[in-house]
Amino acid sequence: MTGSWLNITNIEWRRSTWLLIALAVVALDRVTKFWAYETFYTGEIRPITSFFSLILTFNTGAAFSFLAHAGGWQRIFFIVISVVACLLFLWLLLRGGSKLFSLSLALIIGGALGNLWDRLQLGRVIDFLLFHYQGWSYPAFNVADAAITIGAVLLIADGLRKRKHHAYGDGATE
Repeated sequence: MTGSWLNITNIEWRRSTWLLIALAVVALDRVTKFWAYETFYTGEIRPITSFFSLILTFNTGAAFSFLAHAGGWQRIFFIVISVVACLLFLWLLLRGGSKLFSLSLALIIGGALGNLWDRLQLGRVIDFLLFHYQGWSYPAFNVADAAITIGAVLLIADGLRKRKHHAYGDGATE
């Protein structure tokens, strides 16, 4: 009886850990966006290195300004997509999985919630991190975007790892 209670507690603790990671991403995203919003004026660029600058910019679209100039309907569209994605990934997270799988979902959830907050509050997402080199620049992004990207890469890595284990018949899940 005691062993099963400890097992349930361990499962709940692990789930709580992933949710805390998601909340930490949201908190870090909110703090950094607030700082950028209060520190810079729109379009101001502050070079940090020869390839990295801080800039305050806003994105009404999604990744790479997808649908940014769509006329306004995209705000509701991206809010709905964010809510549905968060609920789906939360459901998957609560079902359990490998540590890598759970970490990837926690990062994606935290990032999606961070950008959702901006869309609900401002109608657009605050971006402030800018990588560039000579005449080239990567689109400005934020902590939430970074968390979503890292989470997606980890999710793909977890899927590839599972395929490899399955292909070689070792059945490993961690």
